[in-house]
Amino acid sequence: MSIVRVHNFAVSLDGYGAGAGQSLEQPFGHADGRLMQWFFPTRTFRSMQGAPGGTTDVDDVFARRWADGIGVEIMGRNKFGPVRGPWPDDTWTGWWGDEPPFHTPVFVLTHHPRASLSMAGGTTFHFIDASPQDALRQARVAAPGTDVRIGGGVATVRQFLAADLVDHLHVVLVPVVLGRGERLWDGLEGLEDRFRITSTPSPSGVVHVEFDRREATPVA
Repeated sequence: MSIVRVHNFAVSLDGYGAGAGQSLEQPFGHADGRLMQWFFPTRTFRSMQGAPGGTTDVDDVFARRWADGIGVEIMGRNKFGPVRGPWPDDTWTGWWGDEPPFHTPVFVLTHHPRASLSMAGGTTFHFIDASPQDALRQARVAAPGTDVRIGGGVATVRQFLAADLVDHLHVVLVPVVLGRGERLWDGLEGLEDRFRITSTPSPSGVVHVEFDRREATPVA
């Protein structure tokens, strides 16, 4: 059965999943790379860059699960790039170069749709103005029978959680305090009631927290 998953989503101790002031020069805003320092040394990340080696400890064990069984991704426009408002042109093609690491259809949520963009390696970006429910329907049509990954950014993950559409959530709690940016948990009080929660500490200092949807209790 197809499920909806979030992987490798890092948040600070004060709940921020993105720093303030994202720009072309600072893709992570004022957070710089602090939320992702646990990820960069892993074999999973290095392989995405076409580089050999990398760590294979608990951080990599979690990191490499992001692609297993995934047939399509949904992401917000802020993950795709720093451009806001109407697109000035079609020159911006994402942060990832000519061959993005997704290798699947990717639906980018935006109030300013544009023509689909096919990239090397099998990634095609589709730019849609849709609710979480409608985006999920389109994603499942594009890749039937496979799991759907919600890739971020913060607002997109929060919207899918608020709509109760996420079956598996992997949050990486990073021991930094950002103080400002975009918070993940706002408006999600009581979220824990929907999930079974487990946590795994890492020698890198982060804690991997997994939320798995509880099975519905049968009505007598």
